[in-house]
Amino acid sequence: RLPEQQQMSESSLSWFRGVYLPPALHPLNKTFVKSGEWQDIDSTQEKRRAFLQDFCRKYNSRKKLQSHLVHLVSRIYVEDRHKVLYCEVPKAGCSNWKRVLMVLSGLAASANNISHDDVHYGKHLRKLDSYDLKGIYTRLNLYTKFIFVRDPMERLVSAFRDKFEHPNSYYHPVFGKAIIKKYRHNADEEALKTGSGVKFKEFIQYLLDSHRPVGMDIHWEQVSKLCYPCLINYDFIGKFETLEEDANYFLQLVGAPASLKFPKFKDRHSSDERTSTEVVRQYLKELSKEERQLTYDFYYLDYLMFNYTSP
Repeated sequence: RLPEQQQMSESSLSWFRGVYLPPALHPLNKTFVKSGEWQDIDSTQEKRRAFLQDFCRKYNSRKKLQSHLVHLVSRIYVEDRHKVLYCEVPKAGCSNWKRVLMVLSGLAASANNISHDDVHYGKHLRKLDSYDLKGIYTRLNLYTKFIFVRDPMERLVSAFRDKFEHPNSYYHPVFGKAIIKKYRHNADEEALKTGSGVKFKEFIQYLLDSHRPVGMDIHWEQVSKLCYPCLINYDFIGKFETLEEDANYFLQLVGAPASLKFPKFKDRHSSDERTSTEVVRQYLKELSKEERQLTYDFYYLDYLMFNYTSP
């Protein structure tokens, strides 16, 4: 697979050429990190940041980015009280992170009492692209920027299960109908009418199609195109695989109230088995070897940037 991966890396990384690698990260206040529970987490955190920085140095030139700033920050949420910026990565703990931001900003007393609809449709939190250019630049330069990521294939399967294996008044009629119409031979009238019952293999055919019948969605868009980690220099890189400990360590770093802990509950479909490595393996069995390789290639940058092992 080496020649294929080399070719893939060149095409995937070409859009990084000619952009400016931001200056050094903000030093975080780690005066309380001396020994004990936070020491190992802090060491892991430093390795993640160094790994991403090395990757970005390798694939970036020193030319300055001149445009599209508002687009680059369109997924970033702002919490002014504690001066933090959070780039939303769906299916990597984002619902609970929004709950935490609402508590930090004084909009809620507890993260446990905020509904899913309030989190995603309440418009309580501001995004960075809602500020003028001066406001954007000031916050990018002065605030602590953080991101939480997840193994790309686990994130993909989790998104599919959430949006297509449960009733959904948006994803079935908008995405489901288009996917079934294009990729299912001899589809029956009920499936074409409702868009329900999309199969994982059909979803992957849509994902890999350069002429998709309906556009991309943030739930399965690459992190490299949601949060632009080589253009926006994140001070903290958390991972879904170590979500609770990473999150509570970060809350300490930014001076959150001692009573605020990252929520443990599953946001929706709580009775479902979590999307684990074994669950992903079962879904990947539905794909051909070529489809599995192409899906990995699609998320090649995310695997590379955040040091995930290829499946």
